[in-house]
Formats: sequence, structure tokens, C-alpha cells
Amino acid sequence: MGSTSDDGRDRDAEGRARSARPRDGLGRPLPYGADGVERQPEGVVRTPEETVDEAQTLLEAGKPFHAHEVFEDAWKSGPEEERALWRGLAQLAVGLTHAARGNLTGGARLLRRGAGAVEEWGAEAGSARPYGMDLPELVAWARELAGVVERDEVAVDAEAWAPRLRGSKA
Repeated sequence: MGSTSDDGRDRDAEGRARSARPRDGLGRPLPYGADGVERQPEGVVRTPEETVDEAQTLLEAGKPFHAHEVFEDAWKSGPEEERALWRGLAQLAVGLTHAARGNLTGGARLLRRGAGAVEEWGAEAGSARPYGMDLPELVAWARELAGVVERDEVAVDAEAWAPRLRGSKA
């Protein structure tokens, strides 16, 4: 991973603060020495199609926190005109993460914010299906999940609630 700095914080190879603690499938820190889920490497530049494929695989595995990191890479490395799309998708993944962790208010809020961002990007770009994704279906999924979380006031199963980025299964 890296090293520990003079201030006792874990650092990556570039000296940035980054916790070396293992994490569970929802990105929560575990005690040092515990078996955790391998973290996503940061700063990976992928094609948009690779981003969607990798994020979908992670979502289906119940790892929305990790999918968020994949979307975040696209948001930071992609063309300026697509950053709002990738940021909105990252917000959807983080919203699912919070809803699965039991942070129901934060989860619902992020799901609604992400849905609004994705919907707005699609309207402005004139595209409801960038890279094969079904934006209207994603927006509907996010709003439905936000409503379920608020109504039921219970954490959700991230794997069971994983969205289909490219639309419903056939």
C-alpha cells in the first residue's frame, strides 16, 4: 500500500493519505489484520464501456462502494462534457452503499441527487442511452429505492438492489 507518515497516517506511494485498513464489501473499514475485500485501484483510465462493464460486475457482487470508485475514475479522467454523468452515477452507487450500510437518510438523499444529475445530463446531452446505459430506468430505480428506504426504514441488500446499468435483464 505505502507507508505510515510522521503524523501516524497511512500514505500511498505518492504520499497521499489513504487508509491501509482492510475494508468490507460495502467499503467499511475493518480492524488491521482482518480479511477484507480487495480495494479498487485509484486513477485507472478505462473506456466508457469498460467503466460500465466493471461497475456492473461490482454492483451485481453487492459492492456498490467499489463501483462508485470505478465511476469516480471516469468522472475524473473523462471528457469535461461527461463528468456530470459519471458523477451522478457515482452518487447512485454511494447512495446504494449508504442504504445498505443503514444510513437511510444519507442513502435516500444521494439516490435522489444522483437520479437528478443523471436525468439532467441525459436531457442536456440529448441522450437517454449513453454507452448502452438506460438512464430513464436508472433514474426510476434510484427513486424507487429511495422511497423504499424511507418507507421501510431498514437497510437494504446491496446485491438484491443492484441496478442494471444497461436496462432490465432479458
